[in-house]
Amino acid sequence: MLDDCDDIHPLFHGAPKTTEFRKLRKRLVQQVREATETFGMIQPGARWLVCLSGGKDSYTLLAVLHELKWRGLLPVDLLACNLDQGQPGFPATVLPEFLQKMGVEHRIEFRDTYSVVVDKVPNGRTYCSMCSRLRRGNLYRIAREEGCSSVVLGHHRDDILETFFMNLFHGGRLATMPPKLLNEDGDLTLLRPLALVAEADCERFAQGMNYPIIPCDLCGSQDGLQRQQVKRILDDWEGRTPGRRNIMFKALMNVRPSHLVDPQLFDFAALMPEAVAETPPAGEDRNNSKQIPLLR
Repeated sequence: MLDDCDDIHPLFHGAPKTTEFRKLRKRLVQQVREATETFGMIQPGARWLVCLSGGKDSYTLLAVLHELKWRGLLPVDLLACNLDQGQPGFPATVLPEFLQKMGVEHRIEFRDTYSVVVDKVPNGRTYCSMCSRLRRGNLYRIAREEGCSSVVLGHHRDDILETFFMNLFHGGRLATMPPKLLNEDGDLTLLRPLALVAEADCERFAQGMNYPIIPCDLCGSQDGLQRQQVKRILDDWEGRTPGRRNIMFKALMNVRPSHLVDPQLFDFAALMPEAVAETPPAGEDRNNSKQIPLLR
């Protein structure tokens, strides 16, 4: 369907006509649609604040969401938003001009959080954590002001995997960025429709569309960040065994609580030897039952 007509959203105008790029575009649309359905993101008539940084991921997110809405597959209102945080050298006119040209409803907000971060973060420490918290707080505020029920971010599959391993290696917990999250106040949902999309596909798409990319090094991002280290590990694994990232992501969607070691997640104390002989009811997953886990 996507390749049979030209009445696409302006964000797709000028797309390469190659078969490879058409397959890429179709895959992106299908994966985003699958994520919105799988994780229950869509509430018809809702208003979404789509956060746009100017990077390859947020451009991909913006284009695919508007394509789905253009085709009647995403029954929500979309408001693009860029938060200019006052980083030195930030090209403040790029996104407003682009969004105006594309006919995308948008809001540009200026908040100098960069100065706050530089003042509060000790020398030698990275800015990312505090910068992210301040950005998130401002985005929640803007969403409320604009009557939006959801804040939509451009985190993709690789971001989710990297966060999982950062928590595993450095945080001592099994956790990552969920595709859908309710904020602490309970009035906004945080959505990640690119949850099933590979970073490499975002990069190929944004480059193919020749979007005006704003680099993510305006704050002088320091070398040796934990996320960069994890990314190099995953890159090495993917290079040795292509498809490894996809397999690992599938594992995040196939959790066996009885085969982990969290007593708050699974009631190990309630397991009794007699349960070994019992047959689980039809359709019940033995791995998630209260029976003794089988040794493997």
